[in-house]
Amino acid sequence: MKRTVWRLLLRAKFLVWQRHRHDRLVLEHGLGLPLLILPGVFNPTLFRTSGVVVDALRRDLVPQGASVLDVGTGSGVLAVVAARTARSVVAIDTNPAAVRCARINALLNGVEDRVEVRQGDLFDPLAGERFDVVLCNPPFYPGRPQTPLEGAFYSIDFADRFCAALPHHLAADGFALMVLSSAGDEAGFERAFRDAGLAFQTVAEKDLVSERVRLYRLAHGRRP
Repeated sequence: MKRTVWRLLLRAKFLVWQRHRHDRLVLEHGLGLPLLILPGVFNPTLFRTSGVVVDALRRDLVPQGASVLDVGTGSGVLAVVAARTARSVVAIDTNPAAVRCARINALLNGVEDRVEVRQGDLFDPLAGERFDVVLCNPPFYPGRPQTPLEGAFYSIDFADRFCAALPHHLAADGFALMVLSSAGDEAGFERAFRDAGLAFQTVAEKDLVSERVRLYRLAHGRRP
């Protein structure tokens, strides 16, 4: 009941004070770095899951000199933060507006020499490449998206497709970091982890009152 009430209050806050920053061209300074958000691109400063991942990445979860993949990069915020310690980052999104947005934000934050942005669905643009770290803030609400922007929130098969392909793009000792919310289909994602034979554990957790956010570490079929 408490979480439901808080979600309603946050919804009202969004409608009254934040809606003008959603699906609009806006320059944000949240999450500790400047971000230009284009229309049609998920704005990570309006939703709190991205902040949990950014905080974790700043605690050296990405090893120095690692090769990193950011799946569903959106604005590119995770790719930009990871690039501060990574050797190289490949960021992928199926949304053309997100691809443009991520490239702009890599330039804006001075990491364009280490961030390559590609357009494509999940792992399709990789041609067998493997990475030390894979990052993902997935669409964790069940449902069929009607627009590219809704694809950042809703999916009917993302968990199964991501988990089935992940082992083919992880280095031998590589791992993935995925953020999930108790407000979404957390149980469905955990089932997909198990079905794909992935070992997983929670490496960060934050109770935001309206939801509980967990950062999962996924690895090849052994305890990471």
